Amino acid sequence: MSDKKFVLITGAGKGLGKAFARQCAEMGYNMILLALPGENTHSLARHIRHQFEVEVLVYELDMCDEQMLATTLKEISDRYQVFFLINNAGIGGTASITTATFQALDRIISLNVKAGVQVTSAMIPVLSQFKESYILNVASMAAFAPIAYKTVYPASKAFIASFSMGLREELKEQGVSVSILYPGPIMTNCNVSGRILAQGFVARMGLINTDAIARAAIRKCLNKKARIVPGIWNRVTAKLLEWLPVDTALHLISSSVKRELSYNF
Repeated sequence: MSDKKFVLITGAGKGLGKAFARQCAEMGYNMILLALPGENTHSLARHIRHQFEVEVLVYELDMCDEQMLATTLKEISDRYQVFFLINNAGIGGTASITTATFQALDRIISLNVKAGVQVTSAMIPVLSQFKESYILNVASMAAFAPIAYKTVYPASKAFIASFSMGLREELKEQGVSVSILYPGPIMTNCNVSGRILAQGFVARMGLINTDAIARAAIRKCLNKKARIVPGIWNRVTAKLLEWLPVDTALHLISSSVKRELSYNF
């Protein structure tokens, strides 16, 4: 087994995952990156190695493939000392439940819920070997309320939040600190950017640069903060969603999200 310490980042090939990799590199951490094939993650790894002189390993796989994921996690557990797990991989989308295919909905559940739990449970024995170790699970502002036309996605993120808080209590005596990140809208690609813009002014107010989100999230996770909501507007929104009746929040958010359906992607 390598005597070096590593950060394991899932969904590291693009968007927020890529920003996590850059921020960890700036902090001098060696990394193991899990990403889908075809996301140029090896190119990202080469760039990070050259610029920051840290070790970067890449595993390309579809995390919805349970057996492949299990094999990969066993190899990582057997060969590397992981002290920090960033569970970032996830997928969403906007569609009426009457037009969304079951396969699309199942993939959201498989990646956001099942794979996240599989990665976490497999890595806890490795993390527990350290006096102090960390798990950062990426939820979403969508976890704070149900949303029509997304339905499964906010439910999956609410699962992550609940799962993470339970883990935090269970693992605290083992030296494993668990934090939950609730990012707002992120312009990760043209499709997602179009959806955000279609929602209007309120959605745009929650936009924050991915590097800023990753930087703040890592810092607060290492400081053992339980819940991390980046951005003043998003923190205000989170508080409002705690106070508003569920029916009211559901109607307000869903009315905004519904505008995405008329956007030509």
